Amino acid sequence: MAWLILFLVVFVTLFGFVVFVGPPYLPTMRKQTDAALDLLDLKPGQTLLELGSGDGRVMLAAAKRGWKVIGIELNPLLVLFSIAVTWRYRGQVRVIWSSYWGKPWPRCDAIFTFMLTRYMPRLDSRIEKWRPGPIRLASFAFRIPNRQPIREEAGVYLYEYK
Repeated sequence: MAWLILFLVVFVTLFGFVVFVGPPYLPTMRKQTDAALDLLDLKPGQTLLELGSGDGRVMLAAAKRGWKVIGIELNPLLVLFSIAVTWRYRGQVRVIWSSYWGKPWPRCDAIFTFMLTRYMPRLDSRIEKWRPGPIRLASFAFRIPNRQPIREEAGVYLYEYK
């Protein structure tokens, strides 16, 4: 019984502490995953950066398309789970256990995120300062204030930074 209580405390803590630095874990459904990847329209060998990579389902779908994928995730349980889920594609997929706010982002061709509205202005500013060149952002469910998406499909907003 004590082990179960300890497990529950650790589990709740790991999933709960992320709300202080970013959005909580919510899985992206297949329809929205497909819409985001279709909108980003990367070619095999190009790199997708997923901010808050969660359970690895978006990374897995991108790897199946032949893309390289880098996921940044703060929750260590989700990092381990996503490594297991994407193991078959380990040559294409890299999962970084970190906050995406604190470290420099790796070079990529596009970004995907499922981030809450309150973090979108900060994300927009970070991309503007960081982008190494033109880059596309697919945001599931949440829009960037004062920026017009170039397309929208199935609740996924596509932005282009030039």
